[in-house]
Amino acid sequence: MKSKRRIAIVHDWLPVYGGAERVLEQMLMVYPEADVFSLIDALSEENRKFLKGRPVKTSFVQKLPGGKKYYRHCFPLMPLAIEQFDFSGYDLVITSSYAFAKGIITGPRQLHLCYCHSPIRYAWDLQNQYLKESKLDRGIKGWFVRTMLHFIRMWDTRTSAGVDAFMANSRFIARRIEKVYRRDATVVYPPVNVERFDVCSEKEDYFVTASRLVPYKRMDLIIEAFNGMPSRRLVVIGDGPELPKLRRMAGPNVEVLGWQPQAVLKQHLEKARAFVFGGEEDFGIILLEAQACGTPVIAYGRGGALETVVENKTGLFFGEQSVPSLQAAIAEFDTQVWNSNVCRANAERFSAALFRDRFQQFVESEWQRFTAPAPVADECNWLQEEAPRGKRLQPVLQEA
Repeated sequence: MKSKRRIAIVHDWLPVYGGAERVLEQMLMVYPEADVFSLIDALSEENRKFLKGRPVKTSFVQKLPGGKKYYRHCFPLMPLAIEQFDFSGYDLVITSSYAFAKGIITGPRQLHLCYCHSPIRYAWDLQNQYLKESKLDRGIKGWFVRTMLHFIRMWDTRTSAGVDAFMANSRFIARRIEKVYRRDATVVYPPVNVERFDVCSEKEDYFVTASRLVPYKRMDLIIEAFNGMPSRRLVVIGDGPELPKLRRMAGPNVEVLGWQPQAVLKQHLEKARAFVFGGEEDFGIILLEAQACGTPVIAYGRGGALETVVENKTGLFFGEQSVPSLQAAIAEFDTQVWNSNVCRANAERFSAALFRDRFQQFVESEWQRFTAPAPVADECNWLQEEAPRGKRLQPVLQEA
């Protein structure tokens, strides 16, 4: 039965090789026969190696002028675009979704499973934050965007009914799925490639942070905190629209490197005293990559970090996104002794091999449930169930 299935895996979009793409890579290792769909494919030759030569079937957004580069500006078209894919020839469709992928159209004879990285963040509880960061919280353009997000929320809620079963990448996201869609979700933590990191117990005298440099990551908070602690050195790695601003605000003890290749990031994660993170993440793979290097974490105590960092063993939390709160956590960090092997052992609980096992177990369990023959209903019970309410069928007494 398994070999005869036609499987499709649908990803939102493919502009870079990031955390969601690492999940897709592991999905394709479990189901290498699957066809791949995505709204757009803008991967470079270097970043697309994980696809191993597989073609990607894209939507009409790919062909729009500037669609590959400015795909995020096409969000009003995305619901229509994702609904145009034809999955009628597939038995099993798996969506890897943090935006629109789960909105595909499937029929009653097809099984649709969704690995949900998050419901659309900027349409739901983070709407006001995203509008403010994008300077769209006022004016005519702001009202237009709010109106579009209103309709996207209605579409997002409606299409959640087309998913047969949800996976969530953390308990935090499972709660968001329950809140938004009123659906249960099975937690399958994302894969962390712990094997490519080496444990280093000989640390150098600096702290490190790394992520895409966008406002909600709160790199500005981290830099401001270290500006006020000139005796401590901070290294910042990453690229994004906030890079020029962060370089301007960095003090002499803060080094903003910008984008760096994986080898450089790995070296800094291994040698740092601690990895510092100021945002609220759905899961946060980078926190576990740091721990895989034997490096403890200082993180904002909200979101997925609460599930990946063991307080006082593999890291510390700060309770508010404020400079005093972060500085107090850093001061507390200096008073404790940290064991690199304990950090590594915690990261290994989220290995890629474990993800593949749990992901496949979930998919196959749902497939068996989906393909199991329906129980033969007892005719009398069926008649009782079909009778109008208040008019239950009475047994016919055989006349003597």
